[in-house]
Amino acid sequence: MDTIAFIGGGNMAAAIIGGLCKSGRSGSSIVVVDPGDAPRERLRQEFGVRALPAADATLAEAALVVWAVKPQYFQAAALPCAPHVDRALHLSVMAGIRSEAIAHAARTQRVVRAMPNTPALIGQGIAGLYAREAVTADERETVEQVLAPTGQTLWVPREEDLDAVTALSGSGPAYVFYVVEAMMQAAAEMGLRAEQGKRLALATLSGAAALAAASAETPQVLRERVTSRGGTTHAAITSLESDGVKAAFVKALKAAQQRARELGDEFGAG
Repeated sequence: MDTIAFIGGGNMAAAIIGGLCKSGRSGSSIVVVDPGDAPRERLRQEFGVRALPAADATLAEAALVVWAVKPQYFQAAALPCAPHVDRALHLSVMAGIRSEAIAHAARTQRVVRAMPNTPALIGQGIAGLYAREAVTADERETVEQVLAPTGQTLWVPREEDLDAVTALSGSGPAYVFYVVEAMMQAAAEMGLRAEQGKRLALATLSGAAALAAASAETPQVLRERVTSRGGTTHAAITSLESDGVKAAFVKALKAAQQRARELGDEFGAG
């Protein structure tokens, strides 16, 4: 079984490692490099991985290297890894670090960038993927298999599309939590208990998302079907429209996209 190396042992690395082990991969075929004693010990105890405090020649065994460090630490982390990883396929789950910077640091053009999101922690995520030209079809499939236990994957043809993916799905769970907060506040102000508001909000959001995913109709058509003129839903939608909520939401996502571009310029231009 080919070795997979993880540079960084945080939550996203743990989610991917957990998925791999649940899918039948032995922890002994996984190497994690992390300077922190706590994440190393946690991954060693939970999954039986080999955990190193610093990069060494062990990394030369890896057929796949997964970069999972915070973007501001990438350059420092890459330097000691570089002599050992130039023959591997590289998969980055780091925000903001562009593939050219990874290719330069790893001394190979076989680089795939992924933008996952936090529902990956429970196997319900979605990751946008971009591959450099040197990555083969078989290697794309390898990446899909590695990420499959964390949720869905979606390939994009241009690397700059990942900035939009970051704005939409990468940051997206926070928008949903924000809506839940608002619904819970409204529930409390209307006399319901906090737990009742939370349960109603979460069940409504997950149910509506499942219905939209299962339906051949567009979200607009589904909305219109439950928005009878003069009814309660119509009153709510009319209020949202008069307050410019949709336009504000679109503006917010574009702000997130712009910030993703800025982070790329700051940390990952290569």
